[in-house]
Amino acid sequence: MHAFDILGDPVRRRILELLADGEQTSGAITDVIRSEFGISQPGVSQHLRVLRNNGFASVRADGTRRFYAAEPARLHEVDVWLDRFRRFWDQRLDALGTELARGKRAARTNADRSSKGTTP
Repeated sequence: MHAFDILGDPVRRRILELLADGEQTSGAITDVIRSEFGISQPGVSQHLRVLRNNGFASVRADGTRRFYAAEPARLHEVDVWLDRFRRFWDQRLDALGTELARGKRAARTNADRSSKGTTP
């Protein structure tokens, strides 16, 4: 299955967001997904299985608990695909950075003038 087929589902994307913060128990994941999406525990388990079977998540057992973790390799595949499109937003982000720096510089200049009792 292609990475975007897996990530096209909002429940699976949310599960990956949870796993991006670190390893999570299946129970903790289920609690969040059930509250946000209103799906059953078996439904959450199916999404976890899809993520695991397609290399986006791994699972380890600790007694009766199952701990899930994100697997970065498949996400790297998405990153590589997106790389060709970064030029569309990198230029805009650079321009935004320049404007933010100008604004900070102007604010410092105005603050300096105010503290010296002069006006612009």
